[in-house]
Amino acid sequence: MYVPDHYQGSPEAALTVVRAGPLATLVTGADPWPLATHLPVVVPADVEAALEHGPVDLRGHRLIGHLNRANPHWRQLSAGEQPSLLIFRGPHGYISPVVYESTPAAPTWNFTAVHVHGTIRPLPAGKETLDVIHRTVEVLEGGFGHGWDMRGSLEYFEKIVPHVGAFEFQVAEVDGMFKLSQELDEETRERTTHHFATSAHGTHRELACEMARLSTAAETKDGASEGASGSSSKRGTA
Repeated sequence: MYVPDHYQGSPEAALTVVRAGPLATLVTGADPWPLATHLPVVVPADVEAALEHGPVDLRGHRLIGHLNRANPHWRQLSAGEQPSLLIFRGPHGYISPVVYESTPAAPTWNFTAVHVHGTIRPLPAGKETLDVIHRTVEVLEGGFGHGWDMRGSLEYFEKIVPHVGAFEFQVAEVDGMFKLSQELDEETRERTTHHFATSAHGTHRELACEMARLSTAAETKDGASEGASGSSSKRGTA
């Protein structure tokens, strides 16, 4: 993924996208064209513990996921380890030039996305696959559900596990794209953020939160720089 320097995010920001949007797109090479499957991918418990006490960077760690064994994609995955790509998408939204209130202007799209490159390895059927299902339910129910207790359905999980293919994904590289109007002047950026914050479309309000968070971080950084240098770095000041 091509990421201009001013749209790059930190490893921490990339991990936030992965956690917040676990419905990933898995892409692997195939003939005559690549295969892609939308599936849940989560961070294993031991990796979460390592991230809590070490660098908040997915590189060198594992992710886990699963899909239906009837999916033709599983037949390719079950052949063994292979290079793959996981795509995670965050909030996004279209910006009409009307929002900018200036001419000339061009329409664009703000968004956040993370590409995780690495090696995928199929896991054995049985307990290891069942463990992936349990962890996936734990993460998704904890983050997006209503406190459902899976214990009453464990026997059901054991019945369906023969139809599930699980994998682990060893992360090599992570590319994060955070296109949040960084190139715009402060007034236009605030206008754009307000546009998304007051919109009822899709993930616009989440996008506004990301833009506001970025602006706050930039202001904090600028303030620290001013304190260290004794001079202002804000736009329009001498």
